[in-house]
Parts: sequence; C-alpha cells; structure tokens
Amino acid sequence: MNRGAFIRVEGLRKSFPKQGGALEVLKGIDLSVERGETLGVVGISGAGKTTLLQIIGTLDRATSGSVSCDGRELTSLGEEELAKFRNRTIGFVFQSHHLLPEFDARENVMLPRLISGEDRLEAGEKADALLSEVGLSERLTHRVGELSGGEQQRVAICRALSMEPALLLADEPTGNLDKDTAGGVINLLMDLNRKRGLTLVMVTHNEELAGRLDRVIRIDDGRVVR
Repeated sequence: MNRGAFIRVEGLRKSFPKQGGALEVLKGIDLSVERGETLGVVGISGAGKTTLLQIIGTLDRATSGSVSCDGRELTSLGEEELAKFRNRTIGFVFQSHHLLPEFDARENVMLPRLISGEDRLEAGEKADALLSEVGLSERLTHRVGELSGGEQQRVAICRALSMEPALLLADEPTGNLDKDTAGGVINLLMDLNRKRGLTLVMVTHNEELAGRLDRVIRIDDGRVVR
C-alpha cells in the first residue's frame, strides 16, 4: 500500500444488521488512489461499490478498517469534524441530479456557498464561472425543468465543484443518460480532472466508459478482485 496516496483504504469492512445475524457487504478492502488520478469502480449490483464510495465520502462509517484522505485519518473523527472535512474536501455527483426544481441553474450551483455563509454576489460570480466552464453560460437562469438531462447533470457537477473540492466522488453519474450524453459527461469529468488536478472516483456499471479513466478496479462480493 502506497503511504503517500491521496486516498488510502485499509482492511475496510462493513456489515449491516439483519434478522438472525449480519450482512457483510465489504470484506476487507485495501485500496489506494493517487492525487489527480481517475479511478473507475465496477461490479454487479450488490457487490459493495456504492457502500465503499459512501464510506470514502464519510457519508457512512465502516464496521472496521481505516480510511484516510490527504494524510488525514477519517474513521476516528467525530460527526462535526467529518462534516467540515466533507464540505471542504469532497464533492458528490449521483445518478439522479438532486437539483432543486424551484431554482435556476445558477442558484443551484450557488447553494453550497450560500449555506456556508458566503456573500451572495461572490457566490453568484463563482457559479457563473463554473457554469461557463461547462458550456452553460447561456442557461444560467433556466430552471431545472427547462434543461436537458445532460445539462442537468452538468449543473449537478458544477454544484459538486462549488466549494472547490480536491476529490470528486461520482455514483453512476451517467446511469440516467443516453449513450451520447453519457459520453459527454465523462468527457467533462476527464477535462475537469486535467484542468483542476481533481481526483475522481467513479462507480459505474458501464465498463466501456470506466475504461477511459486512468485505472479500473472490480469489486465482487465485497472484495477487490481486479
């Protein structure tokens, strides 16, 4: 295991209680991701991919084992410390964009900065810059329902990048998109990786798209098998 890795996972196990015992979803995961690397995580449904991503992103806790990010051990931190670390360091993109339909594209991207207490003018300027970077400068004031699926996902990516995270975690970000639109989203993520040095970990069923990333691992029955 590379001790200089940006993300380091060691001996990670996760069990969920169920009637008559426990369901072990992760069974001793060891993994390292370099700063600026793009990593695809593939495997069948139920293999443990999303659970691994949620634990790396501090949205869930492991049963045992350790996770560190940027040299900081995360598994022993309290909830308040984890929330601060997550908000400062990690951006999330999901299969469903989870945009707020009553807001326009610009307002959705501004939201994380407004919640953090930033001035509305400054938050708006940064949102405009992000949306322009992904080709949506003409769609700033369009509400979610007025955007295509690909445009909605690009807005969601901008929202994930609003706080300038070093790590982007994406869970099936192209799952609801057609092939051409999905390819465009992957192109965007790769471009952001090159321009910003962003570290990307992406869970996907689409092995063709995953193969465009720097590295791909497969999880099967809670273990890394490739």
